[in-house]
Parts: sequence; C-alpha cells; structure tokens
Amino acid sequence: MYNITLIEGDGIGPEISKSVVEIIKKANVEINWDKQQAGKLALEKYGSVLPSNTIESIKKNRVCLKAPITTPIGYGFKSVNVQLRQLFDLYANIRPSKNLPNIKTPFEDVDLVVIRENTEDIYAGLEEKIDENTIHGIKLITKKGCERICDFAFQYAIKNNRKEVCAVSKANISKLADGMFLDCFRELAKKYSEIKTREILIDNLCMQLVVNPSQFDVMVMPNLYGDIASDLCAGLIGGLGVAQSANIGKDCAVFEAVHGSAPDIAGKNTANPTGLLRSAIMMLEYIGEKEKAKKIELALFETLKEGKYLTPDLKGSATTEEFTNEIIKKLTV
Repeated sequence: MYNITLIEGDGIGPEISKSVVEIIKKANVEINWDKQQAGKLALEKYGSVLPSNTIESIKKNRVCLKAPITTPIGYGFKSVNVQLRQLFDLYANIRPSKNLPNIKTPFEDVDLVVIRENTEDIYAGLEEKIDENTIHGIKLITKKGCERICDFAFQYAIKNNRKEVCAVSKANISKLADGMFLDCFRELAKKYSEIKTREILIDNLCMQLVVNPSQFDVMVMPNLYGDIASDLCAGLIGGLGVAQSANIGKDCAVFEAVHGSAPDIAGKNTANPTGLLRSAIMMLEYIGEKEKAKKIELALFETLKEGKYLTPDLKGSATTEEFTNEIIKKLTV
C-alpha cells in the first residue's frame, strides 16, 4: 500500500482526479490517497493557498499527484506550483512530448523531452519596484542549479536510452547567467562521452521545433525557457490537455497536469483526464510500479486509437465518465 498525497485542485481538477483515481484502482495498484487542498479553495477554507497540513502531507508521503490550480495573472497569490517546487527543492521538471494514437498533428515523428530547471531564474520571484515607472526583476542563476539540472539531463538520457542532450540558452545576450549554464553543461558533458551533445539558442530552438521537431531528443534549459519550450512541445502532440509532467527533487516528487483549471467547463463532465493520467503514469513508474504503469498507458492508447469515446477537446462527444470507463474496460480485458 502506497501513501500518496492527492491535491484535487479546482475547476475541472476534482473531476479528472476522480477519473485517474478510478483507473489506477482498477489497475490493482493499492494507494491510500491523502487528499489535501491548495490554491483558491484552500485560501477560502484555511486562509492560505498552501496550508500547513498540505505541506506536512507531502513531507510525510514524499510523492504527490496534483490536479490543476487556478493562478491569478498579474495580481493575487503567488503560483502554488512555484511554491511547491521551491519549498521541496523539486529542481528538475520533466516534460516528455511524443505523438499519441489518433491525435492528428502537423508532425508524426515527435519524440522529445524537455528537462527544465525548476527553482531558479525569474521564477525565484525577486522583483523590486524602483519607482512608479521602473520594476527591477532579477534572473537568479547559480552554478549549483546549473550543474545539477545538466547532470540530471545526462542521467535521464542514459536511463532512457536517449542519444543526445541539447543545451538551450540565450548566452549570446545573457553572457554571464546563461554563459555559466553553458559552461556547466560543457564541463559535465566530459563525464558522459557516450551521449552526443548540442547547443542552441532558445529563439532558434522555437523556430526549429515548428519546422523539424524530430531532430531533437533530450533538451535541458533554464527555468523560463523551459516553461515556454515545453508548452510549445505540447502543442506538437495535441496540446496541454494531453501533456504530462513530473517535478523531481532529491527525495520528493510532485506529478501534475500542466493544463489550466478550465473553470468554463467545470462540472460539465466533458473534461479530458489524459494529461493528469499520463502524469500519474510517470508517478507509478517513479514508485516502481512500471508494469501497472505500462498497462494503464496501453489502455489509454487503445482508447485513443479506437476513437469511439473521445472528449470534446479531442473532437469527440464522450463525457469524462465515458472516456474513463472505456479505459477501465480495456484494462480488464
């Protein structure tokens, strides 16, 4: 029996969380879900977007599955995602992007991974108001942060039989901060001579990704570039609704859907649980349940391939419940 923290989120979060919990249960993975709250709902109930009981739950369980949480844009509370990553030092964000069955996209040969530094850069939140017309935002980059994310990327490539790691930066402009990132990457590359290396500027990467994404394998980059590039890569395979994500630290991990809380469709039983389910599959792999993870993935892929029960975002008319039941049906065949 595994003890895992579950943050159901808001908007469509509770609906897709319920779907994923049901699927995992039917796959015969015994999990005691420690349900906690964060974000807007937690603020209303506990007076904090990240209550102490939620923090303690994650500290105790060391593994968390998190549904989407609404973050105000330009005002209000700081992103719960960012707070969790910094609080638990979840320094590595993994965002694989690979074509899925029966989801039509401009490219049919996408199979790449973004490894994003997760705790530094602009996301450190170091901003200062100089005067009414000037804001000073600090791009925080440390040697420790650069070294460990680059090392993580090389280790990931080896463990997953990847051939190349590409360092992404803007070192032609950010000569000190991104320059240090590249220096760390080059130095670490000497330890991993079996892995090919490559370097590219972030603006060129974005252009290349929408022209020929198959040329890339594993890409490692600072926080802000990783946030942008990983969403772009999700677009290559069908959008954020089907994208998966893992936030990994030394001894703690949070797996989350990367799409928003979609309050406009909340409660309508039309939300697509695929993104959270694929993140949960990564979670199962992380805790050692690789066979069950593969079984769920195959059931999902078969459901997508068959195309009879797809949610509206996938150009179908099935409800969340119908989509979920079809995956469960294929699990038990």
